[in-house]
Amino acid sequence: MAGQPTIEEVARRAGVSRGTASRVVNNAAHVSPRAREKVLRAVDELRYVPNQAARSLVTQRHETVALAISGMDTQDFAEHPFFSEVMVGIGAALAEADLELLLVLGSTARNVDQLRRRLSSHRVDGVMLLSLHGDDPLYALVERADIPSVIGGKPLGIEPKHYVDADNRGGARQAIEYLVHNGRKRIATITGPLDMDVGVARYDGFRDALNAAGLPANRVAHGDFSPESAARAMTKLLDKYPTLDAVFAAADSMASVALTVLRESGRRVPDDVAVVGFNDRPLAQHTTPPLTTVYQPVRSLGYEMARMLVALTKGESVSSLILPTKLVVRKSA
Repeated sequence: MAGQPTIEEVARRAGVSRGTASRVVNNAAHVSPRAREKVLRAVDELRYVPNQAARSLVTQRHETVALAISGMDTQDFAEHPFFSEVMVGIGAALAEADLELLLVLGSTARNVDQLRRRLSSHRVDGVMLLSLHGDDPLYALVERADIPSVIGGKPLGIEPKHYVDADNRGGARQAIEYLVHNGRKRIATITGPLDMDVGVARYDGFRDALNAAGLPANRVAHGDFSPESAARAMTKLLDKYPTLDAVFAAADSMASVALTVLRESGRRVPDDVAVVGFNDRPLAQHTTPPLTTVYQPVRSLGYEMARMLVALTKGESVSSLILPTKLVVRKSA
């Protein structure tokens, strides 16, 4: 069987120099239309497939971008459907651009160092960051690398150049306004992690709505999106505020646990206590009762992150984006 045609054979067939042929097959600029047509005809006749390493040398692009998720190991990643939904959106956008994805779960020094080496040697064309906490070293690492970057979820206390986020504060505010409109007056919250903007924004939305309604916003217990933190928080709220009549949990994963704790304490949902979550993951439709929650477009979050990064790698101008959220009413409130 004949071997793979070489770039030299393409050049000879097209009657051009090897350099010209190489620039054409690697989509480089500064080639005349006539030469480009002759080379592409030769590529088609010889069924030539460009070598990826050679393409990178010519274009200075590796056709690969990275996604780094902070504070996450393999088991955590597998247990959080939020991240799989984000990945679906990212994958769709990168498929359209014919780019590959490098996934870095940034909870270990080894994985962070892997990303550092990739960035310092410019072996990726851009990077997306997700789930940043507080003064996260991943953010500083990417900033120093001076490489196109997009952040999913605005970091706390930082105004990055390019990010995609959901309207977390507005969504939480809408949830509390709904509870108030339905006569709930003793409303509590289980917050998300307050070293993340997403946790602070949803807590601020809770306070915004209660302050506007002239109701106290002091029924608060802190969680970190995990079921364990939700169980502790809901138990603490019931001990401290036994007459509470509604709970807003900053994630469906915590709201579902709150439903269980309330049921075990003898409270009826929604008769005694209404419950509202945030995210509208598939779990929300299968709790008992089905969960009223705030929908955020997680798949679109991933898609827009990747789309924005692709544009940046091409030198295009882009603006940060806030995606809308909306309340989905079911039977828990």
